[in-house]
Amino acid sequence: MPPPIPLLFGPMLIGAFFNTTLYGVLILQALLYYQNYKRRDSKWLKLFVLYLVVAETLNSGFSIGLLYEPLILKFGQPAATTFFPLLLPAARLRPALPYSSLGIAISTPIQLFIAWRISVINRRWWISAVIGVLALISSSGGIWLAWTVVHVQRFARKPDLHWPALMWLLASAIADVLITVSLVYSLARRKTGFVQTDDTINKIIRMTVQTGLITAIFAVLDVICFLVLPNTTLNFVWDLALSKLYTNALMSTLNARQSLGQMLSPGQSATNYSTGLTNVLFSDESFMRSHGSHGLSSEGTAKPPGLSTFFIADELYL
Repeated sequence: MPPPIPLLFGPMLIGAFFNTTLYGVLILQALLYYQNYKRRDSKWLKLFVLYLVVAETLNSGFSIGLLYEPLILKFGQPAATTFFPLLLPAARLRPALPYSSLGIAISTPIQLFIAWRISVINRRWWISAVIGVLALISSSGGIWLAWTVVHVQRFARKPDLHWPALMWLLASAIADVLITVSLVYSLARRKTGFVQTDDTINKIIRMTVQTGLITAIFAVLDVICFLVLPNTTLNFVWDLALSKLYTNALMSTLNARQSLGQMLSPGQSATNYSTGLTNVLFSDESFMRSHGSHGLSSEGTAKPPGLSTFFIADELYL
């Protein structure tokens, strides 16, 4: 027996609202990114951002279609409350069918991208390898979930989706926690004892925790609602917004480079901020070797040790 109408379409409507709201935030972040970094970042990174914007546009369209079908096209028909919407598999996975497949096609590349950057920063490939394996496991679980939705079809059989959902969401949540812990550890090691530098590092740590853990929290809430309340769609409150959280977290990291550069080099002009200091996700200690690491600025005055670690080696990685 399908759940009551309020518990069937209400959570999906709230989830779609979160999805479209975060889509608006993403568009603003994308505009800021291309305005500030279109001449500095490499072509492949700008194309990656464009890919995410296009994929998220499709994702939001599918989220709206997910509700349009039962509430408009099938309004008053028994099929609306009996069968899953046709776009549901696409909405949940993000690489297999229209909507489900889109979720995976968004979250997995972002997790793999950040795992690669962590390997560059920490020089420890095994941490990135574990994150990459978890991202691929999550992706496989998402594809399995989309395939299962197609074959289960009915809301009354929603408990049959538990195992693929568990594989998808838990692997993703663990990967998010590992990413957050790895970045916080890397940042903490860069503290110098200088107030200006350490204040900026603390700010980056707070941003890393906020953006990293929120995706893990949403994934955990998604799976808890899925398992504890199997006869409702309350998990969609968290589920439909999940991919937008990944993309907005990455975009906020990219866009934060300019403001962090301004904090560490207050004497620079606005034009130079985007080419100066950056956060740990896009830092590279090898830059110190090419810009000097003996504690002297270009004018020969003392500078906070470790400050150069926040510069970005564009020619090597971006």
